[in-house]
Amino acid sequence: MSATANATVAQDHHGHDDHGHHHKETFITKYIFSQDHKMIGKQFLITGLVMGTIGILMSILFRIQLAWPEEASWVFELFLGDKYATDGVMNPDAYLALVTIHGTIMVFFVLTAGLSGTFSNLLIPLQIGARDMASGFMNMLSYWIFFLSSVIMLSSLFVESGPASAGWTIYPPLSALPEAIPGSGTGMTLWLVSMALFIAQSLMGSLNYIVTVINLRTEGMSMTRLPLTIWALFVTAIIGVVSFPVLLSAALMLIMDRSFGTSFFLSDIYIKGEVLAHQGGSPVLFEHLFWFLGHPEVYIVLLPALGITSEVIATNSRKPIFGYRAMVASILAIAFLSTIVWGHHMFVSGMNPFLGSVFTFTTLLIAIPSAVKSFNYITTLWKGNLQMNPGMLFSIGLVSTFITGGLTGIILGDSTLDINVHDTYFVIAHFHLVMGISALYGLFAGVYHWFPKMFGRMLNKNLGYVHFWVTAVGAYGVFFPMHFIGMAGLPRRYYTNTNFPYFDDLADVNVIITIFAIITALVQLVFIYNFIHSIFFGKKATQNPWNATTLEWTTPVEHIHGNWPGKIPSVYRWSYDYSKLNKDETDYVIAGQDFIPQNVPLQKNEEELNH
Repeated sequence: MSATANATVAQDHHGHDDHGHHHKETFITKYIFSQDHKMIGKQFLITGLVMGTIGILMSILFRIQLAWPEEASWVFELFLGDKYATDGVMNPDAYLALVTIHGTIMVFFVLTAGLSGTFSNLLIPLQIGARDMASGFMNMLSYWIFFLSSVIMLSSLFVESGPASAGWTIYPPLSALPEAIPGSGTGMTLWLVSMALFIAQSLMGSLNYIVTVINLRTEGMSMTRLPLTIWALFVTAIIGVVSFPVLLSAALMLIMDRSFGTSFFLSDIYIKGEVLAHQGGSPVLFEHLFWFLGHPEVYIVLLPALGITSEVIATNSRKPIFGYRAMVASILAIAFLSTIVWGHHMFVSGMNPFLGSVFTFTTLLIAIPSAVKSFNYITTLWKGNLQMNPGMLFSIGLVSTFITGGLTGIILGDSTLDINVHDTYFVIAHFHLVMGISALYGLFAGVYHWFPKMFGRMLNKNLGYVHFWVTAVGAYGVFFPMHFIGMAGLPRRYYTNTNFPYFDDLADVNVIITIFAIITALVQLVFIYNFIHSIFFGKKATQNPWNATTLEWTTPVEHIHGNWPGKIPSVYRWSYDYSKLNKDETDYVIAGQDFIPQNVPLQKNEEELNH
């Protein structure tokens, strides 16, 4: 018997043995300390949405400051209080803190957990044909460590000296010297503790995902029959295992520099004319360690979104995904290249020009697998029978922002061109489009597509259309003008630019950006309302509402522990049999049905034909 078949028998045995006691679950074991991967996926999603709401609110606060600098606002009084907004005017310290925590929350707690945490948990067992994750207990533990990490990060907003204020990249010496600025004190310590816990839970989750995909695939589910979603989530987990420990080591060394007198990242520091007792360290070392995770992190965020898009576009184009093996190869190539391009974030750090040229080469190389994915999406859409539901619209939106954001990456990836726009709003525009907005579109596409599987109900389609179109126009309204003010030289992270007459002509552009940002943020309330209302009052979902081929739609709408009530279905074909019916297979297809599920055998055996 093969290893896969053995694993299947083991999971069947486990599923049936445990079936009885799971019916006796209490509220706490079912909804709070649950070991069921479907519930844990929902926990990650809801926590990510709460954190996302906080992160977007922070961005609106500092956008108002940038549009109308040093003006009093009731909004600041309401959310920041007298300490951070004296007489309704935002303090510079508050601005730095908002930018720092906004970036941290959105990159790690929303996009990483909202995509990888949610959809790896929900989809991996369902799409590969497994009863659950390899370790349900470790899965539960990873969520609760993530929750604790989120609470600690938010608690830093309430400490006396204020939250971390060194930017989400927390470069030393600002982050390494508690006395440097108010935000370098207790808030910075809490940031580091929170991130250490976040990295620990990410590693636990990633190892669980990898082991589950390798060991628990159902009979017939070879690696080349896996949906592209699973390939993306699997490779994302591998990137996490490779790169997250490096950031953990950087965080631990930074804690030692702050609290135990070491000098890993500090050297020849003067404060108020006084020489500090630090020698021999290098802040550039921290940059290397941070960006060794920081650039793969872009793809830890982006690859799950691209995997979701592959699934949604194929399903709603009613066509097989174009170039399945090329798509898998591009995922693997992106994963490899993403770990050897981190230096392009450091072209202005005094890097050796030859080393800069090496990083330029590897950075531009990553455009090739990215282009493969983009062209394959477009080819899949071409002449398809397109079902324009909200999930499909967000997937097409992702292809758009992935291309437009990626094009500016060619400029930033070239060391000679990057120097002109480094640390300007051009960089902000680039990474928000290619990573932030693209990943959020993937998150929304996944929620609209798999909401029926998560909650047994459908989201309101009309509210989904409103959500997409206002978000799509608003996102470009926010980030497209930033390219121009960036090329004009406007620096990022400045609290106000009123001291520089050169930038006076750009003030109106900042107002336009802020108005678009406020509109885009407000329309997310439509999504939140749709999400919460549909959980309780949405139209009840059928078992396979999108007429999809993958295994998760063969499970009953009613959630059960173990996913399938009887034997786990075997797999006989790849994941994208749409609009391709062989003569021998037409008997399997209901009249008008244009797809064949993965668990349908390739052809009938003689006994069935005679019958």
